[in-house]
Amino acid sequence: MTGLQLFWFIIVGVLFSGFFFLEGFDYGVGMSAITVAKDKREVEQAIGSIGPVWDLNEVWLLTAGGAMFASFPYWYASLFSGFYLILFLILVGLIFRGVTFEFRHHSHTEKGKMIWTKVLGVASFAIPFLFGLMFTGMIQGVPMDAKGNVTATFTTYVNFLSVVGGVAVMLLAWLHGLNYLALKTEGDLRKRAAKIANFLYFVLYAGEVVFAILLAVFTDFFEKHFIGTLLLLALIVILTLVAHLSVRSGKEMSAFLASGLTFIALVALIFQGIFPRVMIATNPAHSILIKNASSTGYTLKTMTIITLAILPFVLIYMGWTYYIFRKRIQK
Repeated sequence: MTGLQLFWFIIVGVLFSGFFFLEGFDYGVGMSAITVAKDKREVEQAIGSIGPVWDLNEVWLLTAGGAMFASFPYWYASLFSGFYLILFLILVGLIFRGVTFEFRHHSHTEKGKMIWTKVLGVASFAIPFLFGLMFTGMIQGVPMDAKGNVTATFTTYVNFLSVVGGVAVMLLAWLHGLNYLALKTEGDLRKRAAKIANFLYFVLYAGEVVFAILLAVFTDFFEKHFIGTLLLLALIVILTLVAHLSVRSGKEMSAFLASGLTFIALVALIFQGIFPRVMIATNPAHSILIKNASSTGYTLKTMTIITLAILPFVLIYMGWTYYIFRKRIQK
C-alpha cells in the first residue's frame, strides 16, 4: 500500500464524516418538522433554520461518492452494485427531500404545504436509516466472488446488526437536528427540542450498548483492531455523555458539536474496522484491499494536487456562508 492510497482512503472517510456532521442535522431538522414543531409557524421556523445551508451540506455526499469513484473505482463498483437497491432508495429519498423545499414554497394552500412537510419528514427519517443499513451491512462481510461481484440477498441488507445500525444513525441524526434547533431557534421550539433531546439520549445509550455487542458478534473488528475498536466505541459513548450533559445544562453549542463529533467517531470506527480492506467478503480470500482497489499512482497524485489547491477556497466559502446565517431564527 502506498502513501497516496492510504491518503485517499482517509480522505474518503473524512468526506463521509463531513457529510454526516453537516447533513446529519439537516435530516434531524426534517424529522423534527413533523414530530417536534406544533404549528405551521414552528414548522417554518425549523425549516428556515436549514434553508440557506442544506444543499451546501449535501455536496459532501456527492464529493464523497466522486472521490470514491475516482480514487477507488473497484471499491465503488462493488459497493454500488452490491448495495444497489439500498442506494436506489437513498436516491429516491434525496430527490423527494430536495424538491420539498421548493414545492412547499410554491404551494398556494396550507394543505399542500402540510403534505410536502410530511414528505420532508418521512424522507429525513428514511435516508439516514438506509445509510446506516448499508454501512453496517457492508462491515459484516458480503457474499462476493474473486472479481468483486456481490451476490447479495435480503439478509445481506436486513439483519440484526444492520437494522440496529440504521436505527442508531437515524437516532443520531435526529438528536443532532434537535441540538441544532436548540442552537438556532428562539421560543417554544427551542425549549421543546432540548426537552425531547434529553429523553432521546437515554434511548441512544441503550442502542449503543446493543450496537457494541452486535459489532463483536457479527464483525471481525475486535479480532483485527481490538484496541482501535474499543477506543472508538468508548469515544462514542463519551461524546454522547458530553452532548447529553450539555443539553441538560443548556450549553447548546457544546451539545451540537458533541453530537456532530459522535458521527465522525462512528465513521472512524467503520473505516478503521475495515482497514486495510475496502470491501469485506464472507470468504476472506475475496475481500478487496486498499492496495488492489485504487486508481493508478498518477491519477492519485493528480487528484491530490487539484484537491489541495481547491479545498481551502471551498472551506472558506462554507465558513463564510455559516457566518452570514449565524443568527437565530425567530418564530
